[in-house]
Amino acid sequence: MKEQKVDLSVIILSYRVPELLRNCLKAVFNSVSGYSFEVIVVDNDSKDGSAEMVESEFLQAKLIRNQNNGFAKGNNAGLKEASGRYILFLNPDTEVDTNVFQECLSFMDQHSKVGMLGCKLVKADGSIDHASKRGFPNPWNALVYFLKLDKLFPKSKFFGGYDLTFMSEDTAGEVDSLVGAFMLTRRSVVEKVGGWDEDFFMYGEDIEYCYRVKEAGFKVYYFPKVTTIHYKGQSSKKIPTFTLYHFHRSMWIFYKKHYTKKYPFFMNWAVFLGIWGRYWILRLRNAMISEPYVSK
Repeated sequence: MKEQKVDLSVIILSYRVPELLRNCLKAVFNSVSGYSFEVIVVDNDSKDGSAEMVESEFLQAKLIRNQNNGFAKGNNAGLKEASGRYILFLNPDTEVDTNVFQECLSFMDQHSKVGMLGCKLVKADGSIDHASKRGFPNPWNALVYFLKLDKLFPKSKFFGGYDLTFMSEDTAGEVDSLVGAFMLTRRSVVEKVGGWDEDFFMYGEDIEYCYRVKEAGFKVYYFPKVTTIHYKGQSSKKIPTFTLYHFHRSMWIFYKKHYTKKYPFFMNWAVFLGIWGRYWILRLRNAMISEPYVSK
């Protein structure tokens, strides 16, 4: 990271969503805040005019033309140029409310033990993006989630451990994990735990990052006082087979890194077979439908 110069560095990693990126940047620069901020756009070789649009329409943003080596490496490229005492990783398919920066940074200034903060993300239809607040995908949470038992018993802590369905979307509190579409962290946290894990290409790296932040003794916090719109999965829809593979690959990488030593051999094999069995089932299903399933 560069020498500290501003309060907030907003890092936006973009891939083939020029119109959404334009709207995202407009919302960012329309923000009302007493905090100084810079905007760093990392374009992952979109080749669709996205980079040129940023250069011509948003002169106040710093543009990095990057090779497409994945979400983690792209964000780390932006991180090297960041000079803020806070870092916000923001997806291009989001639109922040005008008060988001002011409220989030004010909260962080008052709560020094919070290492990472996420706001309430709502999808285009107005429903909450459940990835705004999540538990870690340990074997039980993952099994319940894939069997959809959390849908049958949404108020149960026993069954709702992954999407935290028992926790009101309007209740602030400590959680395990946030979504990479909106993750605000401290410069000091990055200096302690490092950047994004580049073993991940896409998906899962946000959960892994939160895991390391919590392991380092910081709190991960859900802050629904402010809202951001999330037009979820727009880049992923363009390459469904590729993204479906990396979604499942990331599940296994996360499990292997953080859980294999905690569970017996037979459990690890069961998880491995479950992840890749699900992948092939969905591959076959996608071959027979017009709108392929990617991930959730």
